[in-house]
Amino acid sequence: MRAKKIIPLIIFAALTLAARAGETFPTLQVGSETYSNVTVTSVSKTDIYFTYADGMANIKIKKLSPELQEHFNFNPELAQAIELKQAANKAKYHTQLLQQPDAHPPDMSRDSVARTGETPPLWGNDFPTALQRAQAEKKLVLLNFAGSDWCEWCIKFDQEVLVTDRFTSYAAKNLVMVKADFPRKTAQDEILKHNNAALKQTFHVDGFPTYILLNANGDELGRQAGYLPGGPDAFIKELEMFAHH
Repeated sequence: MRAKKIIPLIIFAALTLAARAGETFPTLQVGSETYSNVTVTSVSKTDIYFTYADGMANIKIKKLSPELQEHFNFNPELAQAIELKQAANKAKYHTQLLQQPDAHPPDMSRDSVARTGETPPLWGNDFPTALQRAQAEKKLVLLNFAGSDWCEWCIKFDQEVLVTDRFTSYAAKNLVMVKADFPRKTAQDEILKHNNAALKQTFHVDGFPTYILLNANGDELGRQAGYLPGGPDAFIKELEMFAHH
């Protein structure tokens, strides 16, 4: 009997969160930051994701006013438990990868760089190495979760932003970038496939494309879930906002 009562509550909670998507606000005040022309795209137990006049962003619901927290059915105890679990999972994942370097597929590009002195490739797939590089070079880490051979918005964003000279020049100076690819047609190494899935779970990614900016310690600074119009300048502006928020 108890299970029968719980299931409707879960369904109701899911429907409530879904109903928030598409809501609009003329302004959204978060501390000293004001977002204008806000449209909510999705809501989790801890965050709201939205577009606004200058791009896309996500914020912790706990930073909103009490009225908005109630509006989004915020449960502080549940949110804290989720955030603690996320932090523990991320720390565990980092530790496991850093302690087991042989678990990664060999990165031949690093050997080539060592021999020729060439610049490393812009996109890698070795997350622990990316963190080490970011720490050594005082850069940030950009994660790119994509479906390279089937996700239309991923392909569109690649063409309009990621392969442009404007963005690649910016990235070379400021970012260490990791692509976690989830192709459907292209064969992928099983170890790499496993590592990408673990990375996706660690950062709670549930759609493609998703771009997450991290500091060199692996702490999330901000994320863009989905396509962002405006070309490389809009994306760079968003990354700068994440980095200095």
